[in-house]
Amino acid sequence: MNLVSVQDVEDAARRLHDIAWETPVVPCDTLKDHPGWKILVKAENLQNTGSFKVRGAANALLARQERNEKIRSLVTYSAGNHGAGAAYAGSRLGIEVTVCMPTWSVPAKVDAVRRYGGSVIFTDDLLNKTRTLAAEADAAMLHPFDDRDVIAGQGTIALELLRQVPNPDAVVIPVGGGGLISGLGTVLAKLSPDTQIIGVEPMDASSMTHALAVGAPASLPIPVRSVADGLTAPAAGEITFEHARRYIDQMIQVSEQEIMDAWSLMLSATRLFVEPSAATTLAALRSGRLELPDRATVVLIATGGNAALDTPELRT
Repeated sequence: MNLVSVQDVEDAARRLHDIAWETPVVPCDTLKDHPGWKILVKAENLQNTGSFKVRGAANALLARQERNEKIRSLVTYSAGNHGAGAAYAGSRLGIEVTVCMPTWSVPAKVDAVRRYGGSVIFTDDLLNKTRTLAAEADAAMLHPFDDRDVIAGQGTIALELLRQVPNPDAVVIPVGGGGLISGLGTVLAKLSPDTQIIGVEPMDASSMTHALAVGAPASLPIPVRSVADGLTAPAAGEITFEHARRYIDQMIQVSEQEIMDAWSLMLSATRLFVEPSAATTLAALRSGRLELPDRATVVLIATGGNAALDTPELRT
């Protein structure tokens, strides 16, 4: 399989220069159990649309435009953040965007998709509904993570990060379908080969761990569920699986309680409003399952900040 290259990511960075913002790296108060670690947070919750997802969605549309693909309308699916990013990019390019969303979607994320100009269709069968709508409307279909242009767009985070924090000892990355860790892994493995690439998933939504265990993308045998709603992809993608198999050094699973405990701690430790999906990174550090050297520099990718102000319910 032809994997995404660093050149692909650099091309994406060029396309995104006036759409995606360079987000800051901020300190996270040192964990009591690991006082020697320097813990930093790449604050993609401060990104345009409140999530890293705008990078991949916008790059996919801009890359297709460069390839002279005529797109008047687009259908995609999303728990929310990718949908908002696609809607925003579509509005910039004059493309009508329809987003299929789960029936249990976080209201704030539904509102964001609509605010950026997207239409929302609720469904319990995201992939098939997206395919059907795209075929009926003769529209383009965009996969939210299993797409080389999307992956390249997400990888631009790593280009920024290495300018801000050269050669970190580890980068901890939330994993849903795998687009983010595929993009970051592409860059980190080439430009900072000593950096450990660590993925983290909710225990009840561990699609990538399952794929790596069985040797191929496969749906989980149980319904995916997690308070970290942005990480509830039912299966890893074929493209993201190949990137993950090559680049990930360790996958960690965290419980719902670990995520909720880490979420409140991350809010206070960073003074950033992040969503639970972002807090899985801190949950992984607190779990004691990472083996890192003393005085390690560890970067947590805070994927987004689109959450309700009240404590979210466990969603099924």
